[in-house]
Formats: sequence, structure tokens, C-alpha cells
Amino acid sequence: MDIVDDISRCIIKASTTLSDDKYRALKHAIEIEDNDNARWALNQILENYMVAQKRNFPLCDDTGIPHVIIEMGNERQITGELINQIHEGIALGLNSLPARPMAVKGNDFQRIEQSEGLYDEPGKLAPASILIDTANDESTYKRDIKPDTLNIHFLLQGGGPEIRAKTFRVYHQRSFEKVLDTSCEWLLESLKMLGCTPSVPSIGIGRTHYESAALMLKSVVYGNLDIQNEYERDITDRLNRSGIGPLGLGGKTTVLGCYLNIGNQRASGVRIVSVRPSCFVEPRVSTLNL
Repeated sequence: MDIVDDISRCIIKASTTLSDDKYRALKHAIEIEDNDNARWALNQILENYMVAQKRNFPLCDDTGIPHVIIEMGNERQITGELINQIHEGIALGLNSLPARPMAVKGNDFQRIEQSEGLYDEPGKLAPASILIDTANDESTYKRDIKPDTLNIHFLLQGGGPEIRAKTFRVYHQRSFEKVLDTSCEWLLESLKMLGCTPSVPSIGIGRTHYESAALMLKSVVYGNLDIQNEYERDITDRLNRSGIGPLGLGGKTTVLGCYLNIGNQRASGVRIVSVRPSCFVEPRVSTLNL
């Protein structure tokens, strides 16, 4: 097995392929929509998906920042060589798409100011820090990880949703409803400004900002629009009642579904909540099973 080539193909697949559950959710949204403008937008989005998938084109010009989650059983190991292969495979995949050049040149100050410009090579875009998921992790999206499991999940996270995302504390007042209400308020505010709905928003609730963001990212990888719990359905209904609709044109479908991942909590008056309103080409996820 050439792991670098396999990873490269995963990056291309994540960027160009629509998941089956999202296809079904989008088709259902088209069927129930009675707003002409919204139905037209949904059909255009579906056509974009089909063309991208057929021709191996990126689903969006913003080809996204690579994120990696490794799902590992207790009989498997991760080596430095594998980590290097992950970086090499991602760079190869981004160059082969080709992705949009987004990596900023320069030292610390120059990268902040973007004063030295961009690298021409898409593969210069380094992935975010790698997350490790094991059977010991407790959350709504807890996995039944076998001892011999080693799966590498690749996410491509676009810039628009990151601009509209939020990770902050909520004074929960010993109320689950209070935390959900605040999460929906944040999402409604962001969805109005996103511009590329329908979304599949993701929510992580944990003890720290890092943990909550990690829970949110795991929900993007493990979530399934065909399997929604009562709280996810409730959040979906609340957001769809906003009438924002596809591309902000109104209608019944502002979101196709929702992912809510709740991890361990600590004894305190606050919960740390991370919300991310994905754009209509997301989630962009693929998996390599080793």
C-alpha cells in the first residue's frame, strides 16, 4: 500500500464528493420546498455537486484547510513516519486537485500581515494539528473502536464558516435548555451572515475551548444526517423556522440537519460551547482505513 498516494486520493475525494446522507437530505429539501427562489437555489446546488463529483472538480473554489482525526485502537501504533506520510499525502492531494493557493509566506509578523504574498503551490497549505480519538473518549459521538482499528479521517474546513464560527462560555444556570438556546442564538446570528446556506451546523460542548472545538470537529466526521437524535432534530427545526433559506433567499431549508456532540463536563457554572455553521458544500470528509 502506498499510503501517500492513498491519502492524496482521500483529499481529492473529500473535496469533490457528496456523501449519500447529504444527497438524500438535499433531495428531500427540494421535494418539500414551495418557495420558487429557494427551490431554484437548491437545484443549482445539487447540479454543482453532480458536476464536481463526475469531473473530480472541487465542490467550491475555497478548497478548505485540511484537518486530520486519527481513530485508533489499543493494539495499533502511530509512528513519526506515518505522520510524515500524512503531511506528504495532503500536500500531494492539494496539488493534484488542484486546490486554491492559500498558504501565506513569511515570518510570524509577515504571515499575519500577508505582506509577502502567497505560495503558488497549493500543497504548501499545512494541515491543522492532528487529533487522536480512542475508545476512552466519552461523548455523544463516542465510537465503538476495536483494538485493531486505525482510521485516518480528513476534513476540509472552508474559511467562510470559520469566520462565522464561535467558541465561548455559556452560563448554563443548571439548564440544558439554556445551553441549547444560546447555541441556536449564535447559529442564527451567523447563518444570517453566512451567505452559502443550507448549512449542516456542528456544535461541541466541553470543558475547555480546545476540547469543545475538538468535539465539534469529531461531530463533523462521525455525524450522519440519516441518524439524528431528538436534540439535533429540535435544533434543526428551530433554525429552519428562521426562514433564511438557501443562499438567504427564504424558504423552508436553512439547515439540512445538525450535529451536537457533548463531552465530559466539569463542576462549574459555565459550559464551553463551540458552534460552526458549515457552508452548503460541507461537510467535506473522507476516510482511509489502515
